[in-house]
Amino acid sequence: MAATGLAANSTEYRERLREQTDEQIDAWAAELMRDVAVRRGVVKVVADVQRTAHLDERALRRVFARGGGAPQVVGKDVQGHLIVPAVALHFLVPGLHAEVPDARERLIAYLVAGFDEIVYV
Repeated sequence: MAATGLAANSTEYRERLREQTDEQIDAWAAELMRDVAVRRGVVKVVADVQRTAHLDERALRRVFARGGGAPQVVGKDVQGHLIVPAVALHFLVPGLHAEVPDARERLIAYLVAGFDEIVYV
């Protein structure tokens, strides 16, 4: 085990994540969303999810709603960034599972992209 407690680097972290259950991946992804939202804001979380899960705005809205989020709460901030309520970010996880066949890999990609965030927390 590396000094971070997770892995020595993001490549090793990805390998370790692949050994985990879907339930564990889902829980860690939701926790990372919450933690990053607290420290860096919802805009960062939504942008990271969009990038790593390959979701355009329409797809993100659909994923959020399919996961149980109220579609009417998805909006944009004054700069035009897509946002959802911080307490509802977790709906993105089940929404990915409902919308895309490779949700597990997309959630792993999100976790790996947040490797430096996890180490910081």
